[in-house]
Amino acid sequence: MEQLMASRLVNGLVIKIMRSNGVVHSANITSIDLERSSVHVEWKEGSACKGKEISFTDVVTVNPELLEADYDPPGAKENMPPQKNTTFQTQRRITISRIPAPKEVSLQNSVVESGAQTALRGPSIRMTAIPETLLPNHEMEVEMTAQPPAQPSANAAGVRTRSTKLSSIGERRLLPRVTETTDDATASAVKSSQARRKSNIVKEMEKMKSKREEKRAQNSELRTKRVQDYDTSVPNWEFGKMIKEFRATLDCQRLNMNDPAEEHRICVCVRKRPLNKQELSKKEIDIISVPSKSVVLVHEPKLKVDLTKFLENQAFRFDFIFDESASNDMVYRFTARPLVHSIFEGGKATCFAYGQTGSGKTHTMGGDFLGKSQNVTTGVYAFASRDVFLLLSQPRYKDLDLEVFVTFFEIYNGKVFDLLNKKAKLRVLEDAKQQVQVVGLVEREVACAEDVFKMIEIGSACRTSGQTFANSSSSRSHACLQIILRRRGRLHGKFSLVDLAGNERGADTASADRTTRMEGAEINRSLLALKECIRALGQNKAHTPFRESKLTQILRDSFIGENSRTCMIAMLSPGFNSCEYTLNTLRYADRVKELSPRGAESADNQQMETDNGDESSLGESESQDDLSLKDEELSSQMNSFQAAMSRIEELEDKMVEELRDMVQKGPEWSNLLEMTERPDYDMESFVTQADYLIQESSKVLITLSESVSSLRVAMQMEEQASKQICKKRKPNK
Repeated sequence: MEQLMASRLVNGLVIKIMRSNGVVHSANITSIDLERSSVHVEWKEGSACKGKEISFTDVVTVNPELLEADYDPPGAKENMPPQKNTTFQTQRRITISRIPAPKEVSLQNSVVESGAQTALRGPSIRMTAIPETLLPNHEMEVEMTAQPPAQPSANAAGVRTRSTKLSSIGERRLLPRVTETTDDATASAVKSSQARRKSNIVKEMEKMKSKREEKRAQNSELRTKRVQDYDTSVPNWEFGKMIKEFRATLDCQRLNMNDPAEEHRICVCVRKRPLNKQELSKKEIDIISVPSKSVVLVHEPKLKVDLTKFLENQAFRFDFIFDESASNDMVYRFTARPLVHSIFEGGKATCFAYGQTGSGKTHTMGGDFLGKSQNVTTGVYAFASRDVFLLLSQPRYKDLDLEVFVTFFEIYNGKVFDLLNKKAKLRVLEDAKQQVQVVGLVEREVACAEDVFKMIEIGSACRTSGQTFANSSSSRSHACLQIILRRRGRLHGKFSLVDLAGNERGADTASADRTTRMEGAEINRSLLALKECIRALGQNKAHTPFRESKLTQILRDSFIGENSRTCMIAMLSPGFNSCEYTLNTLRYADRVKELSPRGAESADNQQMETDNGDESSLGESESQDDLSLKDEELSSQMNSFQAAMSRIEELEDKMVEELRDMVQKGPEWSNLLEMTERPDYDMESFVTQADYLIQESSKVLITLSESVSSLRVAMQMEEQASKQICKKRKPNK
């Protein structure tokens, strides 16, 4: 059969094929493989071209006419010469079936039909068998062809016979002749087609199963290889591997010293510090990437409900982004340096360093740390001082006859202290012109940059610091260095360089002592007020909330005015455990100017997951709802805590003022006592004055006593609120 099929199948021949789903349609033969006894076919479905490999047996099942004795390939008739008086005999369809051979088959060689009319009419036939022994469970192919009618004889007129051939795998043997009716042949063909269709589906399923197993084995091998390429002893190494693979797809174009420094009225920048010794000892992974000079990515690790790990890559856009390789000199060039020129033009400028505790703010503003000592000549303070005296020596500014003064103070718990005057406490008041004045603040005149360096060293040594969760010696106050230019005693320009205190979540400070809680509350309140003031200035709002904190009150004159300019440097900690604080810092800085990251590359907004798990999205949203409810409860407790802290500060200020008034009346008691030392003092006058002082003092004491009682109640409310916050946070740990 293979030779016969090979001779009749040619390239380009149109045959019928049966798909695995039972659909039969036409296809073109593209190639023939004699070794595998198969053909390759192709067909079109819409605009797509599809193909498959089909065995000769499957081809004959759907195209039985290919084995007919007188089959002519398409186009053969056109190439043949015309014939005259050619008689074509009626042929019956060929039915090929594959059936298992029984153990014993006995056939009697007695099959007879009467006449050509009986053959045409197709009546039921009688069959007898002759016994023949075959191999058990042997598949055989039965090929039935129509024979031409035999010549009539004397004994059997009008009778014709049909021969049946049986071919088995590996050998062919002649079988007894079998005669069937047309109905039986049709039923046999249908059963054979169904069996063949079922057989094809099973084969396809087995092929799909084997391919699946091969793919799983390849994925397992690839996963094992990736694990071997990455240090699995590192905590959260799966996230680290995902971040490493994601960074391999980025085309980084980072900021360098040759890029132009664009000038902005409000400039917001971000600086990423390298992993510190503490983070390296814990083998924390770096979750921050800087793909360009204006875009920063945070790879936030997350878990689905089914504990599948994935990354949510959040992009933020700012004016300038400094990666871990940037030096203080580069940071100064793009942030504070453009502001130095503005103060020589009669303007006012402010530069802030903002971020989490331990993110490198004091390092950026004050200079590099060499152990516990600080090199003040390498910070933004020092670079600005050098440029001030450098510009002062230029001809265009030399004739202005400008003098340089320096002040250095800190704001701690809403109170102002002079760092250049033995940390003396200062008072912030408004004069008759509604101008804020820091009463008692000392201005030191300086003649060169080295004089400024000495002032920075003195002030930094006095600055208030404390221990936090992120740093053993963290700055707990806002330190402000002001470089003031005066011309003949009048203010010409002012540059305020502020190293802000490290921000912390109120929930993290709630379990600490009252002093730490009060520090955190005041820091957060002043940072919130600062953000709102900068936003109001950038959006040209009618009202700017300067009175919300001491910091914004003191810096009010640096913000207002046509020539005022502001720069904020947001400091980022790249460690895995600092992810939430880093996101809070970026959101704070983003709210200041609100630059959209839409202009960034599409790669910056991609999300990478370990598996495609859309089925977990519903459960994840439910989990998010539960977390949001907990966050709302915690937020309510935080509001109560903040209100109690504000109340404490108000009552404290009130009580201090009342006590100050009482002390100021102390000389009156001294005068009354001196009156009794005179030999001829007026007793009546003494009694009258003493009674008056007692009544006045009693009023002050009663008021002071009420203030103390109110302060005690406020402290108890704050204590209760902090305990509630701790209770809410314990289940989440």
